[in-house]
Amino acid sequence: MVAFHSHEQLVSAVADATFERPPALVANAHITGLSVARALSAHEVPVIAVDRTGDGVAPPSTHVDFAGEVTYPLDDRQAFREDVEAIATAAGTDLVGFGCMDEWVHALVDTEPDGVRLPFSGRAVIDDVLDKSSLYEIAEQLGVPYPETVPLTPETDAAAVTDRLGLPLVVKPALKREFEEAVGTNVIEVESEDDLRDVVDLAAEQDIEIMAQRRIDTVRGRDHSLASYRGPDGETLSLVGNARVRNPLDFGTSCLVERSSEPVIEERALAVLDEAGYHGISEAEFVYCPDREEYLLLDVNTRPWKWIGLPVAAGANLPYAAYADATDGTYEHEGVEDARWVYLPDYLDLLATADGFRDRLGRGDWTALVDGSFEDTGELTTAVYRPADPGPAYRALRTAVGGEEYYCAC
Repeated sequence: MVAFHSHEQLVSAVADATFERPPALVANAHITGLSVARALSAHEVPVIAVDRTGDGVAPPSTHVDFAGEVTYPLDDRQAFREDVEAIATAAGTDLVGFGCMDEWVHALVDTEPDGVRLPFSGRAVIDDVLDKSSLYEIAEQLGVPYPETVPLTPETDAAAVTDRLGLPLVVKPALKREFEEAVGTNVIEVESEDDLRDVVDLAAEQDIEIMAQRRIDTVRGRDHSLASYRGPDGETLSLVGNARVRNPLDFGTSCLVERSSEPVIEERALAVLDEAGYHGISEAEFVYCPDREEYLLLDVNTRPWKWIGLPVAAGANLPYAAYADATDGTYEHEGVEDARWVYLPDYLDLLATADGFRDRLGRGDWTALVDGSFEDTGELTTAVYRPADPGPAYRALRTAVGGEEYYCAC
C-alpha cells in the first residue's frame, strides 16, 4: 500500500525511483483505475495513479507504485498539464496515459502534456464517437440500429416531440459528462411536455446539446457490449459482455457481467469503430429492444470502464495491449475464455433489498469468493475485493460505513 501524496510529494517520490520501462499514468484512481492498474501490473508495468482526491479505491492497492494529486482538469486544464509534465520529467522517461473517465481522456488529448504517450485516437475522432449526434450519423450510414432520436433546441416543438416519441421519453446529452456535471445525471426521464420544456431550457442555459429518445422497454439481462482494444493498424482484441444484472435492476449500472456470444454485437460495433477511424480501448453499448426485436446501439465509451476486469480475466488484457502498442512492445494472448465479473457491493445490495431477485451465483462461487480461490481460476473476478490485494476493499468498506464519499461511481 502506498500513501496518496500531495503533488509535490508525488513528484519527489517519482524522481527518487528508477524505471526500466515507461510507467503508466492512470487517471482517475477509483474502481476503473484499479482494474487498469491490476491489468498492467500483471505484466510488471509500473503504475502511477493520479486523482484530485485520495478517496478512491486504487491508491491502497499493491498494484499501484505511486499515487498522488494532480489538478482536476475541469477546474484548470493548464494546471493539469503542468502537473502531469512535472511527473513525466521526474520519471526521466515517457509515461503512457490511461484516462478512466471522459474528462481525464479529454484533458490528456486536449492539453498534450510533453512526455506522455496516448494509446488512443485524437480529439476529433473521439468526439465523433462520444458525441451521440455524430455517432448516430455513422450508425445510420452503416445501417446499425439505434434508438429513435430527436435533437432538441429552444425552438423545438415539445408537443410534436412527445407525439412522435410518446411519454414517458428520455432526454440525453450529446456528450454525457458535461451534462452530468451540470445536472447530476446523464439521463432524464420526462413525463410531460412541461417537463420537456424545462429540460430544454436548462440545457440551453448551460449551452449543452441534448436529444430526446423513445423510451425502450428493455429486457432484463439482455444488454450487451463489445469490450475491445483496436490498434492503430486496425487489429482488434475483443470480447462481448452481457450485463446479466444491474442495480437498480432496470436502468442501473452493471454489477454482474458475463462473457457472451453475440456475433451481431461484435460485427456492428467494429463496423462503427472502423468507420470512425477510432483506435484504443472502448466499450460499445447495445440494448435489446423487444418491440423491434433487435439490438440498438446506445453509446461508445472511448476509454476503460467499470467492468474492464472481465476481458482481462477472460484472457484479453486490453490495457496491456494498448500499453504494448504505445511502447513498441508485443502482447501475445492464448485466446479468450468464459468469465464473469461481479461488483459485490451492488450485487449484495440487490440480494438484500430487491424483491424477487434470484441469486445468479452458486454455492461454489460464493465459497471461492470467501476463501479467495477465485483469484486462481480466472472464471470469476471482482471489481474491488481481492484477498491478495486487500487495501481497496478496506477502503470501500470504510466509505460504506461513513467514510468520505468518492466523487463519481467508477
